[in-house]
Amino acid sequence: MAKERIILGVDPGTTIMGFGLIKVVGKKMEFLQMNELLLQKYNDPYTKLKLIFERTIELIDTYHPDEMALEAPFYGKNVQSMLKLGRAQGVAMAAGLSRQLVITEYMPKKIKMAITGNGNASKEQVAGMLKSTLGLKELPKNLDATDGLAAAVCHFYNSGKLETGKSYSGWDSFVKQNQNRVKK
Repeated sequence: MAKERIILGVDPGTTIMGFGLIKVVGKKMEFLQMNELLLQKYNDPYTKLKLIFERTIELIDTYHPDEMALEAPFYGKNVQSMLKLGRAQGVAMAAGLSRQLVITEYMPKKIKMAITGNGNASKEQVAGMLKSTLGLKELPKNLDATDGLAAAVCHFYNSGKLETGKSYSGWDSFVKQNQNRVKK
């Protein structure tokens, strides 16, 4: 029997937090839900962080995901924006960690590449590909929800692949860093 797992994808933000959930059975994925948490009406940054934490906990307690995929903040020129995004991401991570979820971060370009084959794809292109791949009837007005869903789908596509973040200068380097994978 194929193992079943649920992946929660989150696109953290202090204006809109997008999220999506997929169920994976064997090598097939199935759309469960996507939505967004609208935070524009709140002025207090700490209230926004509290709401991000609470909504993430609510999603975890409702859907019982096995893993969480987060879109990592991209590097921008505005330090204040980066700090706010980092806090939003940290709060979402803390919610996942408090429920013992395995968390993986993906850079926006990696998510776009996994979904569309183009690391520079627009939000609309990513959303369109998700609509086609998952058989979605319609797309949300704001595409933050599809960004969260894209993180989950990217995680599904990258499951079981070599860890990212390691670099190898050749076979000798690979063998040294992966002794457990080498048959002697």
